[in-house]
Amino acid sequence: MRVAIVHDWLVAPGGAERVLEQIIACFPDADLFSLVDFLEDRRFLGGRPVTTSFIQSLPFARRRYRAYLPLIARAIGQFDLSDYDLIVSSSSVAARGIVAGPAQIHVSYVHSPMRYAWDLQHQYLREANLTRGPKSWIVRAWFHYLRGWDSHSANSADRLIASSHFVARHVMKTCRRDAAVIPPPVDVHRFEPCMQKEDFYLSVSRMVPDKRIDLIVETFNATPHRKLIVMGDGPEMAAIRAKAGPNVTILGAQPFAVVEDHLRRARAFVLAAEEDFGTVALDAQACGTPVIAFGKGEALETVVPLGDVRPTGVYFACQTVVSLLGAINRFERHSGRITPAACRANAERFSTAVFRRAFMAEVTHTIATSGGRTRVAGERLEHDLAARDIAWPG
Repeated sequence: MRVAIVHDWLVAPGGAERVLEQIIACFPDADLFSLVDFLEDRRFLGGRPVTTSFIQSLPFARRRYRAYLPLIARAIGQFDLSDYDLIVSSSSVAARGIVAGPAQIHVSYVHSPMRYAWDLQHQYLREANLTRGPKSWIVRAWFHYLRGWDSHSANSADRLIASSHFVARHVMKTCRRDAAVIPPPVDVHRFEPCMQKEDFYLSVSRMVPDKRIDLIVETFNATPHRKLIVMGDGPEMAAIRAKAGPNVTILGAQPFAVVEDHLRRARAFVLAAEEDFGTVALDAQACGTPVIAFGKGEALETVVPLGDVRPTGVYFACQTVVSLLGAINRFERHSGRITPAACRANAERFSTAVFRRAFMAEVTHTIATSGGRTRVAGERLEHDLAARDIAWPG
């Protein structure tokens, strides 16, 4: 079967690339397309070549590829995918806007919506100091265009798959489309749970405003007898480092082995962002480590709170020092009720095997119910699945 996989951009391994790796595993002979490809660690691609857009050759694209956002709609539409039976897009920005013909099937996995153009527009403008003036008018006009394009681009897909119920609700609000929900995979077998925890808290994140690392640091500054270790890098690094008190250690970006070691030993992992779906909190649980999380977004789907039979963490209600500090105190009072075994079992619900089964079920169902226009594609996929002992639906 002729399959094309389209990904937004290949710059650094992250949560979206974990999903891409498993999609590639489902379709090992597929051709891969991306707006840009500047990956250094290419192991998860299995050595396959990548077809890129004209943005790849533009000046400073390696470092400033996001500056070319005004060109993404044109760039993604330039890929010639007319020879493919099935197109799978892996999209948080643009990939689902590919052009698919009436005899093709397009299944789009939506990691997150363009929230900076929708519900987070005013927060973005405040943080970028663009609340007034000519530059603000230009950016607001661009966001208006993006919202229209984002809604319209969803119509290209025969089936939308959202990374969480939170994202699925956003898709319904902005695109008026139902989306199946398949959470991103966690390679739980890469992590060895640790039963004995040490006396420090951990946060691992990109240093950008919406991750609210500043809030976590301020909270631990207010309680100097507790230790906090922060890993990650980004534009907010200098400000975060300047704010950190003596009980807060900023390690910056670290290799996987170092991150895993700290995830295993930490007393708890702290998440202060409203995430569409982030996998690091599940990585922590795979290591048997509880999570203290802001009680909105994907955390409501991945962290089991106190009050449940087998809790894995604690929520806090507001992104304030008082609220987070209250959650830390609550966690310490009831930490005996949260076991490493419960955390590990919860993470296993999101394993790579679970993801692949659910994803292939959605793809095969979409093709099987698409009617005669994809009869040949359906026959090819049924044959491919049979060769891999995967049942054809119906």
